[in-house]
Amino acid sequence: MNPYKNQIIGIGAAALLAIAPAIATGIDNRTRGVAQRLDADTMTISAKQLLDATPLADRLFLDAVCSQLRGDDSTALRLLDSCREVNPNAAEAYYRLAQQYFDTGNDSIATKYMERAARLQPANDTYQESVAATYIQQRDYDSAIKAYENLYSHHRERTDVLDILARLYGAKKDYTRMLSTIERIEKIDGESDELTFMKMNVYEMRHDTKNAYRMLKALNDAHPNEPNYKVMLGNWLMNHSRRDDAFKCFQGALADDPQNAFALNSMYDYYRAGGDNAAADELREKILFSSQTESKTKVTMLQQAIKESEKSGGDSVVVLNLFDRTMAASPKDADISNMKAMYMKLKGMPVDSVNAAFEHTLTFEPDNNLARIKLIQDKWEKKKWDEVIVLSTAGTQYNPEDMTFYYFLGLAYFQKDDDDHALDALKRGADEIDDHADSDMASDFYGAMGDILFKKKQQEEAFEAYDKSLKWKEDNIVVLNNYAYYLSELRRDLKRAEQMSFKTVQAEPTNATYLDTYAWILFLQKRYDEARAYIDCALQNDTDTVNGPSAVVIGHAGDIYCMCGDTDRAVELWQRALKAGGDKAVLTRKIKTKKLKIEEQ
Repeated sequence: MNPYKNQIIGIGAAALLAIAPAIATGIDNRTRGVAQRLDADTMTISAKQLLDATPLADRLFLDAVCSQLRGDDSTALRLLDSCREVNPNAAEAYYRLAQQYFDTGNDSIATKYMERAARLQPANDTYQESVAATYIQQRDYDSAIKAYENLYSHHRERTDVLDILARLYGAKKDYTRMLSTIERIEKIDGESDELTFMKMNVYEMRHDTKNAYRMLKALNDAHPNEPNYKVMLGNWLMNHSRRDDAFKCFQGALADDPQNAFALNSMYDYYRAGGDNAAADELREKILFSSQTESKTKVTMLQQAIKESEKSGGDSVVVLNLFDRTMAASPKDADISNMKAMYMKLKGMPVDSVNAAFEHTLTFEPDNNLARIKLIQDKWEKKKWDEVIVLSTAGTQYNPEDMTFYYFLGLAYFQKDDDDHALDALKRGADEIDDHADSDMASDFYGAMGDILFKKKQQEEAFEAYDKSLKWKEDNIVVLNNYAYYLSELRRDLKRAEQMSFKTVQAEPTNATYLDTYAWILFLQKRYDEARAYIDCALQNDTDTVNGPSAVVIGHAGDIYCMCGDTDRAVELWQRALKAGGDKAVLTRKIKTKKLKIEEQ
């Protein structure tokens, strides 16, 4: 992973600390020699030499950048090396070289180059932060701390640098310096609740409960009208076996806000932890059956009820009763209605009952995507295309920006051989594709359009759709196979067809359809022996029909064996293809003449 493709400034500290260790890679003799020269760090150059060299170095550097922009990394690497050799003090060349070597996994030399760039231009923040990020990636926290402390010494206002430093000290369990770094942030930004929480967590990690409590108590005292702070203090007290004090905090929070979800859930946990199940159940019912309780609070409580039920044996009758009574208080809560349906599905209840729950959601919230999509999926599995069309059509009306409904609508029409309506639905869905679209679905959209367009003999439009599909997902093997096969049918661009088809065989080496396509493309290129090897594999793996391989695969095999000179085997295969339902007129002629027409070869 190369951390330098994004601006380092502003990257979250947690993200930086989470970077995986760099993969150790070997370096060749040339690279090892360069590293040794950099370690020596003895490169010097006179002012006159530098002045004479700079114009050439600048040209080499600009040419390297242009090569990178064109995607010609090998040329860029060569030019950057030349730039470095002409001007050993060109920091920008070392920085670009570091990026190149990181991209190729050569972390050792990349780190050397990044360090060199940072030393050459100590005032360049990008270089300094990049080398610091390199150390974090390699989990060299000591070097990272040194780099960030150096950066902070030049930018005393950079609290983001201090934030990273605090986390680095935390990673090393140096809690004293972690606290002092947080205090440095406070001197710049002033005291804040967030910084107080950070200090409280440090005290917790140090097992300094006295100061941890002091921090939380100070926050609570500073916000006497904020119930959430009371709850946080109560939860801390619960975790430290101070149940009576915790109960007072929860009561105080509920006195301030009787419907506070945080307080209600904490009070529920308090009763459960103390073994007072009757009080816990009473509180749960108060939460669930009140029309005043927020939906998210009820959902959380129901999730907890399901979890507890499963632990104690999973009595679905009790849980469903809770759902029904909760829905009576909140009859138009889609989240709870859908949750009930999902629970019923989890418990293996009849599909009709599960669907009825989703259908109930749609009666009062027809634009609910989850319920509608779950219903569509069930109808799709049962091949109820008309019902899929009805549900999907409504989906396009209530949620016109959602590609999913156009996708199911188009494919349902396609299954009914209604190509015009299928294409119309897919085209309308394609209009909703943007940069944030799901790449798999976008690719499948254009792939399905390509299949229909080719079927309608709109070949150029079909290939254009396939190209768009592969831009979204270059390894969409269904599209690769269909695109390759249709190119072969037209006897055009067979080399590209071969490349695409080979990818499908690599992905699924026992897929008879893909093996047949690849064998046929080889056949069309007169590579008969290779074609025979792959068509034999296709015959062995084709189980599409009860009687064995399909007529298409057997027919192709006959043609291939014919051109390999084994006419007896070819006739046998053609006869099998005829029995399997192949083209009677064509196969009868081949059997009779024992050869192919010139245009078939």
